Amino acid sequence: MDIKVDKRKVEEGLGIVDILGEIDVYTSSWVKEAIAEFIKEGNYNIIINLEGVRYIDSTGLGVLIGALKRVKEHEGSISLICTNPQIKKIFNITGLSKIFAIYKSEEEALAAHKEG
Repeated sequence: MDIKVDKRKVEEGLGIVDILGEIDVYTSSWVKEAIAEFIKEGNYNIIINLEGVRYIDSTGLGVLIGALKRVKEHEGSISLICTNPQIKKIFNITGLSKIFAIYKSEEEALAAHKEG
């Protein structure tokens, strides 16, 4: 399996999910489970770090959209960290760059979250 998912709690209700590898039809269930578990623990504002992601397919995009729907039920949000041009292009082509806030670094994402 070419995926690694780590979760870190930053503060009450805010956490970061670091993903390393490829998010595709084979690995997306692990990513979905990890994020769902994080949401169940009360983390409704999540920053997903895609810096270590080399590839994402439509199944992976579906996981992110599903997670966004779940946190929205709790007035939460999902932000992404992504500088990989190929991955950013996928978000632009699909229009998901209008749905997800995409940042260049963890610092930038955390600062935006604190601003509200």
